[in-house]
Amino acid sequence: MAAVVQKTKLVLTMAGSFLNDVLSLIVFTLLDVLDFVLCYVYKIMDFFIEADWKPCYCSSAKEAITSSGKILLSERGEPKKIVRLTSSQLQLEEISDTLYTRPSLVYEVSKSTVKRLKVEGNSSGSGSSMIQSREKIKKKRTVGSTFTINSTIVEMLQGRIGGQQSLPIPRWSDCDCKTCTSWTSSCKETLFVKTDGAKDNVQENVLFIHGFISSSAFWTETLYPNFSESAKSKYRLFAVDLLGFGRSPKPTDSLYTLREHLDMIERSVLEPYKVKGFHIVAHSLGCILALALAVKHPGSVKSLTLLAPPYFPLPKGERATQYMMRRVAPRRVWPFIAFGASIACWYEHISRTICLLICKNHRLWEFLTKLITRNRIRTYLMEGFFLHTHNAAWHTLHNIICGTAGKIEGYLDEVKNRLKCHITIYHGKDDELIPVECSYNVQSRIPRAHVKVLEKKDHITIVVGRQKAFARELEEIWRNSSG
Repeated sequence: MAAVVQKTKLVLTMAGSFLNDVLSLIVFTLLDVLDFVLCYVYKIMDFFIEADWKPCYCSSAKEAITSSGKILLSERGEPKKIVRLTSSQLQLEEISDTLYTRPSLVYEVSKSTVKRLKVEGNSSGSGSSMIQSREKIKKKRTVGSTFTINSTIVEMLQGRIGGQQSLPIPRWSDCDCKTCTSWTSSCKETLFVKTDGAKDNVQENVLFIHGFISSSAFWTETLYPNFSESAKSKYRLFAVDLLGFGRSPKPTDSLYTLREHLDMIERSVLEPYKVKGFHIVAHSLGCILALALAVKHPGSVKSLTLLAPPYFPLPKGERATQYMMRRVAPRRVWPFIAFGASIACWYEHISRTICLLICKNHRLWEFLTKLITRNRIRTYLMEGFFLHTHNAAWHTLHNIICGTAGKIEGYLDEVKNRLKCHITIYHGKDDELIPVECSYNVQSRIPRAHVKVLEKKDHITIVVGRQKAFARELEEIWRNSSG
């Protein structure tokens, strides 16, 4: 009898998997076509509303990158590198190839068509000084990633890069409410930081980093009210809205690279508050930033608490960025959270449409939610989900989650060898977005890391719903790390 039941379960599982594969193939083929059509729809709408359009990654990665005021250095073979200009430095940054390479039948056809048209256009003799400059630079390989240069050269480059027509802030498809645009009225280009805890007699600092399409409210509405008075008298708490999310700046010309995110955290928390040592608590995408920050400040990190870290060991012969994209966005209609991740990751224009419908109109959705529920539920998770721009979400997803896939193992090895702090990893057993194996993968690279798998908890309920217990667990981690 047991054998029959087992065989029936196996047959049903195989049938369900086959049905999921067939439906996924049909649905995502249709979405490929829809995204292709929307590409031209948005070009037309951008032109009529803003008198210009921002090149997308469907047609030309080079144009999409340089239109944001960056200089493209490498175009083939290696990961693309761009030059970012600061007040006195040129900084080299890598961007993920998943931004412009997301294989599909429609993508390949449209790409080959665009290439053929460009070849015909270039044969007419029209050249670009930017391309010529890039080709010259490519011949001279550089060792470092940062160059100190003469201020006159900086001014010349600023004038050259600044010659690009800037897009309006906010764009027509982004929300223009006071909450979403509050950063534009500030003279400081820093992140929104919610502080709590000790003010005068600060003994230690804690930095909270949220995940993708979230905000500092993920921490401040759950953990902040549940820390004990003794903890709040000792620890100074910092929860940031990452660049492009929540109430933080959402620049239209940013590519939201790893360096930009780290620089903003340092400029908004570590430098102004003169933070020398700190604990880090990070969730999902925030775990990548936490590891990179820990490697950059190895002597300052006192403990590292990671929730659902997205780490998949790279199989031999696989391209790190593409493999990561397929793991977090598998182009499947089920489970639903994987379907949502696939929409966000694979479709530049469909995801922009979703942002247009949801994020631009977030005040309406929040009002309807409160009306339907008679204001009986708190909407901080919705607010975190709504308060971002498509440009920020699209580039952060690709440049951080996918783009750093080839660097994570190096970060983990650095943490293992250079950091002596306590490392604790939490994961929900029912997490359908980032599987539990990811936390054990991290532990395999850092054997001293302690993994805690929580039964009947998923990607969100690993914190939400158990905030009191988690607050006490964090306090214990910090106490043990200080001993």
